[in-house]
Amino acid sequence: MSSEASTAGQLLVISAPSGAGKTTLARRFVDVTPGARFSISATTRPPRGAERDGVDYHFLSPADFAARVAAGAFAEWAEVHGRSYGTLRSTVEEALREGAVAVFDIDVQGGAQILDRWPGEAVAVLVVPPSPAELERRLRGRSTESDEAVRLRLAAARTVVARAAVRYGYVIVNDRIEDALVRLAAVSRAARARRAGSSDPDAEGLAEACRMARADLSAWGA
Repeated sequence: MSSEASTAGQLLVISAPSGAGKTTLARRFVDVTPGARFSISATTRPPRGAERDGVDYHFLSPADFAARVAAGAFAEWAEVHGRSYGTLRSTVEEALREGAVAVFDIDVQGGAQILDRWPGEAVAVLVVPPSPAELERRLRGRSTESDEAVRLRLAAARTVVARAAVRYGYVIVNDRIEDALVRLAAVSRAARARRAGSSDPDAEGLAEACRMARADLSAWGA
């Protein structure tokens, strides 16, 4: 891969149903990928547990969030379960200016906005468990979800997959985290190389398999 390809900035959008393991995958990718950084979202929800402002989220008041929306400060934002979440435009601009890979752990609504605004730089990946049955097993394994909550999460998962299937270019089945990490790295590398007019044959094969996986989401109703 050329040095130009390795320094092309990239917006790596990762979305998934709850329980698919996308946050673990995203953070592992950042840990092992030179030049990758985790995009810290802004939110109006209060901190949980040991969460820290500027580390886990940028915690904003509803009024501050609304003012920034009005000022055009967000690259994307959405209302999720009554709270506002968004990515500051400065995060995107800084990553592209510095040739970094900015990793976005965001929902499909936000991912679509990133794709609309930066179609050349954005790469969108949907992460799914091996099957709806496996997702149900994982959710019940938490022992914190009622039967009704599990039912709602499974229904929401099908909606997420259906929406992402329309816009997202890649699907990664997260069966084993190490395998999923290899595939995610390949998708990122192959896309950066193509954008720079180069190629990364080793990465392209795995990336193509993830592109083809978009056609096999029938188990999720997509």
